[in-house]
Amino acid sequence: MAFENPPRERIKELLAGAGNVAVVGLSDNPDRISYMVAEAMQKKGYRIIPVNPTVSGAILGETCYASLVDIPEPVDIVNVFRRSETVVPVAEEAVRIGAKVFWLQQGIFNDEAADIALAGGLEVIMDRCIKVEDSILLPGGK
Repeated sequence: MAFENPPRERIKELLAGAGNVAVVGLSDNPDRISYMVAEAMQKKGYRIIPVNPTVSGAILGETCYASLVDIPEPVDIVNVFRRSETVVPVAEEAVRIGAKVFWLQQGIFNDEAADIALAGGLEVIMDRCIKVEDSILLPGGK
């Protein structure tokens, strides 16, 4: 059976209930899409937790971690800005840390990663921009 994203009403519930959003592949370069999306989400009230093994220090005022398993607090949404072929290990880590949602940004698909996340009890969203969905579904904020 082909993968289908949850209905929009469910995505709205997931966003409204989210606190910590780990952003895997978040760049420290303000000109990159990952930075712009994370910054916009932060301004809307989401707690952004940067995950990028090549950055030490902070991004958007938040401590950056090398991997999801290094984050010392619960994560609601794992939002991924990585190439489709690299996301299977990210799905495995998302399951390991007990995240609630595995979210692949627009243009990112990986059925194996989706299967891993779903089997681990996470809800999965693929090929959708979290900022766009938030703007449409929660225009006034959380």
